[in-house]
Amino acid sequence: QVQLVESGGGLVQAGGSLRLSCAASGRTFSSYAMGWFRQAPGKERDFVEAISWSGGVTYYADSVKGRFTISRDNAKNTVYLQMNSLKPEDTAVYYCTAETRAEYYCPGYGCYNWGSWGQGTQVTVSS
Repeated sequence: QVQLVESGGGLVQAGGSLRLSCAASGRTFSSYAMGWFRQAPGKERDFVEAISWSGGVTYYADSVKGRFTISRDNAKNTVYLQMNSLKPEDTAVYYCTAETRAEYYCPGYGCYNWGSWGQGTQVTVSS
């Protein structure tokens, strides 16, 4: 079982930037796809971005296209979410997640099995 710990959330003004980090431990990080989801108050948890286990393929929600970028550093067992041009509607708790199957590739984020989750980090964007 992998353990995931998010950090980097906070309060930022609209138009600003934040970088979220997710440190993983407990298994071979480089063999698993990783993802970010978010949940706003009173809403369901929604997909944000994901990255394949090789790092060669990324997936993103239309709402963050051109503003957010996911990346991974296998040497540090960490996945990042760089968030630019933040909007008030980006306010949510952001969760890191990991695929359960090693070296599993999926052409779309929807067929991954996100089996482990971090505790979340709050991002608040003020207008």
